[in-house]
Amino acid sequence: MRRPEPSSTPDAHAEHEHGHAHAEHGHDHRADGWWHRLKHLVTPHSHDSLDKVDSAMETSRQGIRALWVSLLVLGATAALQAVVVLFSGSVALLGDTLHNVADALTAVPLGIAFLVGRRPADRRYTYGYGRAEDLAGIFIVLTIAVSAVWAGWEAVSRLLHPQQVTHLPYVAAAAVVGFLGNEIVARYRIVVGRRIGSAALVADGLHARTDGFTSLAVLLGAGGVALGWSWADPVVGLLITLAIAVVLKDAAREVYRRLMDAVDPDLVATAEQALRETPGVREVGAVRMRWIGHTLRAECEIVVDPEAPVRVGHAIAVDAEHRLIHAIGRLSAATVHADPGGAEAHQALDHHR
Repeated sequence: MRRPEPSSTPDAHAEHEHGHAHAEHGHDHRADGWWHRLKHLVTPHSHDSLDKVDSAMETSRQGIRALWVSLLVLGATAALQAVVVLFSGSVALLGDTLHNVADALTAVPLGIAFLVGRRPADRRYTYGYGRAEDLAGIFIVLTIAVSAVWAGWEAVSRLLHPQQVTHLPYVAAAAVVGFLGNEIVARYRIVVGRRIGSAALVADGLHARTDGFTSLAVLLGAGGVALGWSWADPVVGLLITLAIAVVLKDAAREVYRRLMDAVDPDLVATAEQALRETPGVREVGAVRMRWIGHTLRAECEIVVDPEAPVRVGHAIAVDAEHRLIHAIGRLSAATVHADPGGAEAHQALDHHR
């Protein structure tokens, strides 16, 4: 991205350093409201590279903590269900137990992705390693797909070959435990995932929620069997398979959009508004944004007075960059190109476009 070169004066150099330091600032200035603004006034506001590293490390810590909580909760849930399986002989509950074990293990690739994402950018991966989370998201979506196929297969098999289930009250209680365990994990993963901007962790939370529905299928099936409806369990299983397919669609769409560099259009509108409100900006050109792991990056074009000195054009670009970082949560870097406007401004590049 091209900007007018700043002059060598001390003031220009200070503005240049301030602008680039702000480009590395990754805090969400909207989340804390008036309290953050008050602290911003009375506390030295550091924008150096150490803040960026600390922010990335903290988001990774939150993600890894969420994964550990998931492993513990789902592990305990599966252990309790396994005890009931031993004396009830419930194949449905056995499938749900094994499913919960498999789902707990999906935390492993995501945990690895969080660790890999901590690595700093280098000359080969100049944007860093944040995309590792998106790769983990693909694995999670595939796991949800396998869950849907597995649930459907078991439901059809049970419909064709009914099986007797004993100790129904215990099976029902174990199903409730399975639902509660998965719902706790789902809520925690989704909340943390949205807080730190991790699409993969949100997808994993949706996955846990589908598993809770699978547990409820065991509960409803057990209730139907208690009423003498041997077909109740497999029919409910088929309905839950459809529910899993719907969640699979949503999770796959979220991960796909992240891989395709999609962002919420409202974020683009917010960025354009912040640029328009910057003194000295006559027009706003292209605004591009993308997610890199937990954080956003932006590339923007603005039109300034073509007769303005280079130093003034650069100062406007720095001010616009600063406003963007304060207007958009999780924006870690913004590159602003000051353009004098007119078709001749990029005439030498026309044949390359």
